[in-house]
Amino acid sequence: MTPPPVPSASTLPVFPPGFLWGASASAFQTEGAADTEGKGPSGWDAFASQGRIKDGADAARGTGFHERYREDVALLAGLGAGAFRFSVSWPRVIPGGSGPVNPAGLGFYDRLVDELCAHGITPAPTLYHWDTPLPLDEAGGWLNRDTAARFAEYAAVVAERLADRVPMWITINEPAEVTLLGYALGEHAPGKQLLFDALPAAHHQLLAHGLAVQALRAAGAGTVGLAVSHSPVRTAGDTDEDRAGAEIYDILTNRLFSDPLLTGRYPDGFDELMPGPVAEDLAVISQPLDWYGVNYYSPMLVGAPAPDALDSYAGLGMPTGLPFGLREIEGVERTGFGWPVVPDGLRELLVTLEERYGDRLPPVHITENGCSYDGLDDRSRIAFLDGHLRALHQAVEEGVDVRGYFVWSLTDNIEWVEGAAQRFGLVHVDYETLERTPKASYAWYRDVIRAQRATESGD
Repeated sequence: MTPPPVPSASTLPVFPPGFLWGASASAFQTEGAADTEGKGPSGWDAFASQGRIKDGADAARGTGFHERYREDVALLAGLGAGAFRFSVSWPRVIPGGSGPVNPAGLGFYDRLVDELCAHGITPAPTLYHWDTPLPLDEAGGWLNRDTAARFAEYAAVVAERLADRVPMWITINEPAEVTLLGYALGEHAPGKQLLFDALPAAHHQLLAHGLAVQALRAAGAGTVGLAVSHSPVRTAGDTDEDRAGAEIYDILTNRLFSDPLLTGRYPDGFDELMPGPVAEDLAVISQPLDWYGVNYYSPMLVGAPAPDALDSYAGLGMPTGLPFGLREIEGVERTGFGWPVVPDGLRELLVTLEERYGDRLPPVHITENGCSYDGLDDRSRIAFLDGHLRALHQAVEEGVDVRGYFVWSLTDNIEWVEGAAQRFGLVHVDYETLERTPKASYAWYRDVIRAQRATESGD
């Protein structure tokens, strides 16, 4: 197949002044050093040790970020990135999930923040990117209300150490995926298959977010937001059953999280399914945010349960008995992961959020957007990013207040249960040697940032 032509970075429309350009990563997927300097095990460490990573990739080694962070910060500086979204490993800082703080673990993030600041890169830490300390996981994890309280304590510890240099904080990443994949379907850690009985995990993550916002602000943290995955949901057919299936899917994966965060209410009927005291908790959950993070990859086509519905989407098993059915989106390109490439879905999603929540929607940052492709000459990734940035600019033109964009991800990483097979990075990682090699998309994104800044400054 002939590679797609490379779009010129200089032809992208110009984003508003001060727009923040960045890249993202997470601790479990990159750090390695799983038992180094007092780090405790996480639920994901235990899950991986059970052979749940498909290609047997060594998550305990990761990409070696813990030892090679200076090299990766230099790569960020080479991009001209204005910010780096990384995650703090809760069990590296507080190995038991509560109790004694690990000074060596906290010291690692202290050094990382200093290194970023020395290069003029804004540190944007995520406090929870799925690696729950194993003792808390074994005590019920996010099904246990106590985990939310322990998370707030942990947030206070990290903020006390880093808040003087960190202006941008992210509490929790993708609570929908943790709930759906970890507690409802069992595809991710902790591997529970509770279906609708997983809903308390959603509520307790939201409560943890609210309590952490309070703890961060009390410690003098700057702006606070979180990263929520969103997909526009398209209805597969024109029957009442199709519309009902699409609506419940939209509620479970989108509104179950954005509604309480932005309106202080659950979608109709869901408050009675949550552990109490729901009304008091919602007041904590819905504290005003400084900004709202959106993770976007693709839309979903959903209808009634049917024999032709997918029994798997991106490798995720879908059990029978659900009140919806997923369908393939036809006639579009697909990433190496098999995900449909629909750039306009990002514009559609952002405009829908703006229409749905109005002035309750804070300024938006795209905290994740990216794709998996093989090869160093990754023109398909460049085409993907170009298309999504153009769609993002169109959303800005239509009135959505978007302040920043973070590519997922800086380097290739351990893609959870998919292991090393799916490569999302702007930078290639050789998993034998851990050598880094920038891809064509790295140079293209660097040129985008340079062109945008040159236009902004009038050069």
